[in-house]
Amino acid sequence: MKINETGRINAINPYQRNAETQRQEQLKKSTRKDEVSISDEAIKLLQAQKSGEVDAERASRIESLKQQVSAGTYQVDAAKLAASLAPYFKQSSEN
Repeated sequence: MKINETGRINAINPYQRNAETQRQEQLKKSTRKDEVSISDEAIKLLQAQKSGEVDAERASRIESLKQQVSAGTYQVDAAKLAASLAPYFKQSSEN
């Protein structure tokens, strides 16, 4: 009895080899990582929050306003509101 092509016992089907290389390429592509960058301004804000640098005057003003609003005693100054809105209406009427 004669056995031909004994070297083919461990041979891999070329289609199977091609499919395996495609799987490996897909794994390489899927392991790519996302990147995140934080701006310098955001880093400064985070550092200020962590160090506890809070403007005491501003914090007390905000707390005072919150109490006035919740108590119903907050009064809007119409003159200040009109003065701050006037430039906006001047710009929109010119366009």
